[in-house]
Amino acid sequence: MKRKIAAALLCLPLLCLTARAAPNESGTSARAAAVIEMKTGRVLFDYNGSEKLPQASTTKIMTALLALEETDLDSYFTVDRDAIHVEGSSMGLQEGDQVSLRQLCYGMLLPSGNDAANATAVRLAGSLPAFAALMNERAYQLGLQNTAFVTPSGLDAPGHYTTALELAQLARYAMGDANFREICSQYRAKTHFGNPPYDRYLTNYNKLLDFYEPCIGIKTGFTGDAGRVLVSAAAKDGVELICVTMNDPDDWADHERLYEQYFAELEPVDLSELVGEIAMPVAGGAREAAAGPAEAPILPLRAGEYERLRCRYAVPAFEYAPVEEGGYAGRADIRLDGELLYSLPLGYTRGSDPVTPYREEQSLWERIRAMGQGIAGFFTG
Repeated sequence: MKRKIAAALLCLPLLCLTARAAPNESGTSARAAAVIEMKTGRVLFDYNGSEKLPQASTTKIMTALLALEETDLDSYFTVDRDAIHVEGSSMGLQEGDQVSLRQLCYGMLLPSGNDAANATAVRLAGSLPAFAALMNERAYQLGLQNTAFVTPSGLDAPGHYTTALELAQLARYAMGDANFREICSQYRAKTHFGNPPYDRYLTNYNKLLDFYEPCIGIKTGFTGDAGRVLVSAAAKDGVELICVTMNDPDDWADHERLYEQYFAELEPVDLSELVGEIAMPVAGGAREAAAGPAEAPILPLRAGEYERLRCRYAVPAFEYAPVEEGGYAGRADIRLDGELLYSLPLGYTRGSDPVTPYREEQSLWERIRAMGQGIAGFFTG
């Protein structure tokens, strides 16, 4: 009888590991979820994406972003002793430790250190409330109208919330920062802090990095109020996606399934024939300038979408000489069924020097012709 009981107890962990929450009408186990395409930001999947929910430690996306926007990331300082005394996950800071902002970002984005988040807040703003004000100011600047921050760590607090769609938008913006992208993509990283600083390793809580090969980040979260929250990014065959699930007990599996579904729907398409080189009139120039895409005109599209794209150029009517090759020339707005999909920056592929002024040794006829070229260039523009 004792052996049967022991065998049953041994099976319990396996049952817990293999059991999954029943999916809802979205096909996920999440209270809210969203998938967006990284380059354009367009929404591919939205389930309760505008519902305000607590975001737990995915809050640290904003905290780390504000830290990484500082100019001095590698100078060491002593952590505030009160800031690091905080409940929950930790990077292991102790009183008197020397650390840099870069090391704190590793501590926030890998083991989700609440001590790292608080130390960052006090370093940058002097107090946790002052730093929360900075977080909310940046959220406003980014157009996040349904997001509010109270703590830098994401611990539960009244009035601390976001939505799946806005969390995806914030993650997309953060992934545009090279340091953020590098840090959050590492499953295990060597850091350097302490009293005095010494090398140690931190492991990322984002297990999707370990078992789903296309995963390239970003951040996990969990509190009693929020449940499991996961923001991830993945890249496959030239397409990058961001997935967000909130209050999802089966988040690892849901993210993998959603990625496979939407990677299968998208393919990078070259828009060179749609967005070509255009002539740019130049007043007072020796010739017309020309402008073209300043980056590879490639967008992830579904089957049949290319034929429904239209391009409209937003460029000045003319430029004044001189026009330098490589300078910003405007943008090409790519629309899908009339809706803006992406604004492609344009750069000058051919410049234009001013018409050469006449010289003393020029004949009267040569001077008149030079003046005429300048006047003609102006009216052509």
